[in-house]
Amino acid sequence: MSVTLYGFWRSLAAYRVRVALNLKGIAFEEIAINLATGEQFGEAYESLNPQHVVPLLKHDGHEITQSMAILEYIDEVWSSPKLLPGDAFEKAQNRALALVTIADTHPLIVPRIRNFLNSEWNLDESAQTKWAQHWFTLGNQSIEKSLIKIGKAGTYSFGNELTLADIALASHVIGANLFKVDMSLTPILQDIFSNCMRLPAFADAHPLKQAGAPKVN
Repeated sequence: MSVTLYGFWRSLAAYRVRVALNLKGIAFEEIAINLATGEQFGEAYESLNPQHVVPLLKHDGHEITQSMAILEYIDEVWSSPKLLPGDAFEKAQNRALALVTIADTHPLIVPRIRNFLNSEWNLDESAQTKWAQHWFTLGNQSIEKSLIKIGKAGTYSFGNELTLADIALASHVIGANLFKVDMSLTPILQDIFSNCMRLPAFADAHPLKQAGAPKVN
């Protein structure tokens, strides 16, 4: 069955899904929904996702939204390599670390939030950047302290095998870098990110390598 991803080049959530598909070796077609021009509010996409956000995955007659749900669907349908451990507690730990950015940090810096800040309180681009930097920095601190507390970090978040948490943390650092956040105080997170980005599955999925992304010198 064909796999179709509805995404957008700068979407960190779509990035997470691209990485998971790459790690599993799944061929997919990506259809860009231009969030910058409001294409997500058109009738065609609204019929797919009334929330007007990406990503959305189509597979085997199913339509799945929300990156975390999509990641878990991918991991259950395509069993190798596994992205979540089998032990219930370890699986919960992994999800919890991933959700620091997926559920708590990333939702605060997406375009619809920053656009609202501008329309309601006249926060210009500079002020919106400061807003994003603030939340990314708090997310960095939470992630770093969590990694220390969990005490399992090696090459990746939970040792030397990739997990779903690493996909989430990579997306977080990419976002932080795009907003020029100081990463010097989170060396464990930065090392994990560097190790992830040595892998083509992560590097090839980078937002700036996707169709429609601005050219970087």
